[in-house]
Amino acid sequence: MSDRTITIGLLQHASPLAASKQDILDRVAALAADAVKQGAQVIATQELFVSHYFCQREDPALMDLAESIPDGPTCSFMRSLAKKLKVEITASLYERRAAGVYHNTSVYIDSRGDVIGKYRKMHIPDDPRFSEKFYFTPGDLAWQVAHGAHAKCGMLVCWDQWYPEAARLTALAGAEILFYPTAIGWWHGETAQDKKAQRDAWITMHKAHAIANGVFVAAINRIGVENDLKFWGTSFVCDPAGQVIAEAPVDEPSVLVVPCNLSMIEEQRRGWPFLRDRRIDAYAGITQRLVDG
Repeated sequence: MSDRTITIGLLQHASPLAASKQDILDRVAALAADAVKQGAQVIATQELFVSHYFCQREDPALMDLAESIPDGPTCSFMRSLAKKLKVEITASLYERRAAGVYHNTSVYIDSRGDVIGKYRKMHIPDDPRFSEKFYFTPGDLAWQVAHGAHAKCGMLVCWDQWYPEAARLTALAGAEILFYPTAIGWWHGETAQDKKAQRDAWITMHKAHAIANGVFVAAINRIGVENDLKFWGTSFVCDPAGQVIAEAPVDEPSVLVVPCNLSMIEEQRRGWPFLRDRRIDAYAGITQRLVDG
């Protein structure tokens, strides 16, 4: 099979409360330029990259952080950046759809600066220090695959990463790479054992998506301490065999530039033909909350 390699660039950084939006945008622009210099053809941001992770508390005033798509200031900046650098960008934004209706949204921007894909986060958590149901309306654009110039890119977001259904349906829609912009970290009061178990589970889940679907998976996480959370970075890429082929540090900014040979998908699916062997005639129960005995 012929080699079909795409090089992706993951941007891992802190987005501290004290930093202005313009400070963060300038930082991201510099990281993106570095990624392009290293050969990146598609750049991916972390979740809600342009601000601190504001969902740790419920405050209606923080909904003012939401912006329109595609013409809001952050999306416009990223569109201009993609055009300037001649690169494709998938960016995670807080979308203002209408008064009182806001989404956690990823956009896919081509090298001309046009938004060619949009996905609204489907699974919304509501846990201590992750009060996302207060801020985000559940998504209604499932399951999106952006057809970029170099690859078919699946667009998922953070909490979606714990749901095999989301990965499977996006892969079935043709995705070759699943992108998961993420904001995940530890609460200061957790034990070292708990912290290790959580991070290991997070990595394992992504590897499982890659194996079960025969696709590349890219997770992009933030770093830094924000109020009660320390974000654990560790942005990484795994191949269709579930092998981690590149990984960023836990607590340092990183431009992770990773070549992905997409021809490996065909090879992997021939050896492990999980999609071929699915019993789609027997899965009716998956649409129920529980299958009662």
